[in-house]
Amino acid sequence: MKKFSLKTLLIALLGVLVVTWMGNLANFGRVVAQSTDPLPSWNKGATKSAIIEFVQTTTDPSNPNFVPLPERIATFDQDGTLWVEHPMYTQVDYVFDRVPVVVKDKPELADVEPFKTVLSGNEEAIAKLSLPDLEKILAATLTGMTVDEFKTEAKKWLETAKNPRWNRPYTELTYLPMQELLKYLRANDYKTYIVTGGGQDFVRVYSEQTYGIPPEQVVGTAGSTKYGYDENGQPMLTKEPKLLLNDNNAGKPEGIHLMIGRRPYAAFGNSTGDRQMLEYTKAGDGARLSMLVLHDDAKREYAYGPAQGLPDTRIGTFPQALYDEAKKEGWFVISMKNDWRQIFAFKS
Repeated sequence: MKKFSLKTLLIALLGVLVVTWMGNLANFGRVVAQSTDPLPSWNKGATKSAIIEFVQTTTDPSNPNFVPLPERIATFDQDGTLWVEHPMYTQVDYVFDRVPVVVKDKPELADVEPFKTVLSGNEEAIAKLSLPDLEKILAATLTGMTVDEFKTEAKKWLETAKNPRWNRPYTELTYLPMQELLKYLRANDYKTYIVTGGGQDFVRVYSEQTYGIPPEQVVGTAGSTKYGYDENGQPMLTKEPKLLLNDNNAGKPEGIHLMIGRRPYAAFGNSTGDRQMLEYTKAGDGARLSMLVLHDDAKREYAYGPAQGLPDTRIGTFPQALYDEAKKEGWFVISMKNDWRQIFAFKS
């Protein structure tokens, strides 16, 4: 029989104790993680419980609704869902600020509508501009430059521009509860995407720094680009005034299929433009989560609908028909007033 020295036995015993201690520590860590509230800015209620139950259900290997890692996809609209969209979309504010630059290069536009109205600074008249008017402005201010020039200009604007109501950079006006939700999903191996009717190139400028979502996980309205060479013979892409993808309404599930290639297991929006994305998500097999943010807090943010008797709006319209569909189809409506303990990271 082989003999062991006292030293050898002590080392072996110590090894067993270390392995046991590390196992207990790992279990303790899991218990602590489970007991910590992942959504502290959400009030207790059915909405918060539904999110947590969905995540626990789809990430539990023993649950029949377990979702394999590659299929864990969650999509988020941006304007009105992740950050403030009233009284005007941030990107529209950006292009309005670019109008004087465009007119400086093309002075003949100064007396042409809708550029004349924007230059007047008359907020009431600007608010009445039609969709075709906005499309003309977008085409004039967001094309004819290289993608790198656009990125530089947009980044520069975002670093200095401030929302007039809160006097803060637009990138600080994200909703804290939704930021927590993004992090909670990613902590459970969900891949989070922005699927927006806004400009894809514009959102990609700040999405990673603002939301932790890299540019390749942004699906948005996209214009065509043209490959060419600069004066030094270097390759470049130039933005053209030609629509490639209208990522709104039915365009959202179409864009998801084109850019992601998987049906989301969770989708979040706030308006009619998100309806088809939520329908598409909920129609999948297994546990699915579709949610809409209802802006019903005029004091801390804004109140608009017109669902549930809220004021009507052209920006982020949430009609009663959409509310009724949500209730019928088992979607959850997030009440900003009742479900969110705090709206912004700063005190508003």
